Amino acid sequence: MIPPPPGARIHLIGIGGTAMSALAGLLQEAGYRVTGSDQEVYPPVSTLLAELGIAILEGFSASHLQPPPDLVVVGNAISRGNEEVEAVLDAKLPYASLPETLRELFLRDRETIVVAGTHGKTSVTALLAWLFQAAGRDPGFLIGGVPCNFPRSFRIGNGADFIVEGDEYDTAFFDKGPKFLHYRPDSVVLTSVEFDHADIYPDLTAVQTAFRRLVNLVPRRGLIVARAGSETVGQCIERCFCRLETFGLNEGDWQAHDIACRGEATEFTVLHRQRPLGRLVWKLFGEHNVLNALAAVALATHYGIAWADIRAAMESFEGVRRRMEVVGEAAGVTVVDDFAHHPTAIRETLRAARQRFAGRRLWALLEPRSNTLRRKVFEEELVEALSLADRVIVAEVYQSQKIAEHERLEPAHVIQGLQARGLVAEIGGNPQQILESLPARLQHGDVVIAMSNGAFGGIHRKLLQALAATPCPVSKPSPLSA
Repeated sequence: MIPPPPGARIHLIGIGGTAMSALAGLLQEAGYRVTGSDQEVYPPVSTLLAELGIAILEGFSASHLQPPPDLVVVGNAISRGNEEVEAVLDAKLPYASLPETLRELFLRDRETIVVAGTHGKTSVTALLAWLFQAAGRDPGFLIGGVPCNFPRSFRIGNGADFIVEGDEYDTAFFDKGPKFLHYRPDSVVLTSVEFDHADIYPDLTAVQTAFRRLVNLVPRRGLIVARAGSETVGQCIERCFCRLETFGLNEGDWQAHDIACRGEATEFTVLHRQRPLGRLVWKLFGEHNVLNALAAVALATHYGIAWADIRAAMESFEGVRRRMEVVGEAAGVTVVDDFAHHPTAIRETLRAARQRFAGRRLWALLEPRSNTLRRKVFEEELVEALSLADRVIVAEVYQSQKIAEHERLEPAHVIQGLQARGLVAEIGGNPQQILESLPARLQHGDVVIAMSNGAFGGIHRKLLQALAATPCPVSKPSPLSA
């Protein structure tokens, strides 16, 4: 693509996506006139665009392309048959994907750090951005979630570095390769590799092929920071041409020892090639988050960030919205929101909750909403993950009619598997049906973790409102097995 000059009009088809709205913000910050179209845009995206003063053109219409924009960016959720796409093709208007636009307008002259992996990439990207910021490097960044330490998930920055979350999902209807292959990374963090995105990847081998291609793009002067002890990650990095650093709890170049949870914090000792560097304290819980921290510390150290700056930034890091986020408490019940998209993520969230809310009864509310969870590929793994809770409610499969019946997850099978293990588990129906029955069954001290990669019908806030109106019994909960 030929980069349009400053002040040019750039139109985004599908501006309501998380990444597309962030790109809109970057483009506006860079001095472009931004317009966009979509349908049914909800908070927080609608709120962000309103704050930026970017109007959302409702629906899709060829009239939105008049007068013709200088560039059209097509979101990956947009397909052929869309009226605006057809008008773009008919008129031969210049168009590009989000990753291509990001590369050409924001990454070409920057030191590009790409954070990739099945799990943890949003948290690691946010933490790296904060580490670089706290060290005075003023990085640019694009994060696939809402970081608590920054007002927004994007920034151009004036420093040399740009930190971007690298997604393995496909790019656009005209480019079915992974997004992260467009970013020309100087360094890569590879957190984990598992089968995911069952709607576009047929098997784990296909997923690994995508990550191998990313690894193959890192120049020999660059760095790859990768998870130690993972066979799937190891197979992806075995032919890298650059320096390699690995991380793990008790293996790899970077290790975390003596992990302890104390009150509202986790602390651990960092070792680099068996040499103790010091102890870190932060507000996040769970071994998966310790691994995320190690990856970020390894990468930050490579870029010359001092240990004292790392330690101070870790203590002030607030995490990412919707990653085991405490939404509120009412009637002695704590309600937590978590962006669950995969059985492994659910398992690690519940393990972390056991640490953070030790001795309290855990309710797991799950909405199968991601393209992976809506399919039956992980039914057994889902049972294994959810069995870490004390009570489980599985909502109906989101937009189940869009998944072929022979591929679709059957919540009843998950419930049967959990009940066979002796757990109290049930099918909850839709969010409203769950809300009608759940409040009266909760006890003072319970923790409710609502897991979905979507809105889940606003169940978190609505549950808090219901509890405030109808308080739970004030007695302490019965034993966890009851």
